[in-house]
Amino acid sequence: MHFSAHDELSLLILIAALAAMLVAASVGRLPPPLLFVTGGLLLGFVPGLPQIELAPDIVLVAILPPLLYSAAFFTGLRDLRANLRPITLLAIGLVAVTTCTVALVSHALISGLSWGEAFTLGAVVSPTDALAATEVIRRVPVPRRVISIIEGESLVNDGFALVVYKTAVGAAVAGTFSLWNASWELVVNIVGGIAVGLAVGYVVRQVRRRIDDAPTEVSLAFLSGYLAYLPANAIGVSGVLAAVTIGVYMGWYTPQLTNGITRISGNAFWEIVTFFVNALVFALVGLQLHGIVDRLSGRSSSSLVADALLVSIVVIATRIVWVPVFTYVPRLLFRSVREKDPYPPWQAPLIISWAGIRGAVSLAAALALPTDFPARDLIVFLTFSVIVVTLLGQGLTLAPLVRMLHVPVDEGADREDAKARIRAAEAALERLEELEAEGWVRDDTAERTRAQYRFRANRFAARYHGVDDEGVEERSQQYQRLRRELLEAERQAVLHLRNEGAITEEVMQRVQRDIDLEDLRLDV
Repeated sequence: MHFSAHDELSLLILIAALAAMLVAASVGRLPPPLLFVTGGLLLGFVPGLPQIELAPDIVLVAILPPLLYSAAFFTGLRDLRANLRPITLLAIGLVAVTTCTVALVSHALISGLSWGEAFTLGAVVSPTDALAATEVIRRVPVPRRVISIIEGESLVNDGFALVVYKTAVGAAVAGTFSLWNASWELVVNIVGGIAVGLAVGYVVRQVRRRIDDAPTEVSLAFLSGYLAYLPANAIGVSGVLAAVTIGVYMGWYTPQLTNGITRISGNAFWEIVTFFVNALVFALVGLQLHGIVDRLSGRSSSSLVADALLVSIVVIATRIVWVPVFTYVPRLLFRSVREKDPYPPWQAPLIISWAGIRGAVSLAAALALPTDFPARDLIVFLTFSVIVVTLLGQGLTLAPLVRMLHVPVDEGADREDAKARIRAAEAALERLEELEAEGWVRDDTAERTRAQYRFRANRFAARYHGVDDEGVEERSQQYQRLRRELLEAERQAVLHLRNEGAITEEVMQRVQRDIDLEDLRLDV
């Protein structure tokens, strides 16, 4: 492939623009997807830049599996189990209702959309995007359960929505629809996708048990989404659910398979990959929008804007109605439900109902439509519009809404953190007693270590009980501040040796890594 000077200049502009968006997202503290999609949209209308056309399956197959895997991996299985009822109502019930509502309204009011195309549009815009919502909501005090429900919903509704999407696309292409066949296909897709994810997860787990190398393990983790998605897709079941299932499965077992270096490396890797891939997806779709709008020139601008607002309003309104109704009605009707799960503060369902931001999964589904699919360009345009409207309308107002509502924040997460650290310190003290009995631990070493762990246990006990009469927390913070100052002095000394040529770059990096690991243990 030969690149001309113009192509190289265009590529430079695209890379520089992407870098600028990444910096702006960090400096501006705005939801990154909002900046990415806006930047891509603006770039798409810059004269002279090439018109990019992604192959229909490139986003769904090449980009989506690792995003789904990472989202599932970092979603706790306990949170999914604890919030199974609200997550199911949102991820399955609301997805089905949104799909049907959008289909009914768009078929009736948008010119040229058949039933199959209308249901396809509904399935495409029905799943929410956890990244966009949690990027905003984590910056303000919100109960942990609200975040867990939003993340769990997004994780599960991706799989269910794309199974519905697959059924709708098949019906639109075939021109016929059978409720029995669609229902059976839905069940097969769900069960088959979960089964493939569990089977592949078991194999990956057995392989990783026999490996102790951080780069290899992180690379296998990155490939795991593909290893589940592709075979599931090949046999005709849900690749999305397979990727999600292996993510949850490996998220549960990985702590038993890895060491500290691998976990630190893996966490950093996934944070960068998910951030960058989301930036790339939104920017590329924005770049394609110019060509899509050109192909829709047969429709007036006013009708396109009206259609986009119509679908966006239906999507947002359906969620606003659904969430409060299915939060309170089951508790009102069934005593067992409200005894097991009492009425939440009224602010919680309001926040969840306003957190229905659409994102990368909807984009991927729209772009995965075959190039000859009827009304493909219109569906992609409407999907893009819904994403922009929800990002602007809800993404920018979600944090102010949370602050305005003064939602009561639970302290359960902080107490659990303290509880875990107390038990860890107690376990270390118990093990120290056993090791002392073996006779090889020096008395002064044992006493120094025992004092350190007792202080740690006392510190987190004070945090757990909310009582700190002895000023343990203040003493701890002073100590950690001292340690951080000393570690910084160590870093500068090692850097100075490297700059003088007294040590090699490799030695500097190895020593710096050890210093950084010590620094990470400090929580000031």
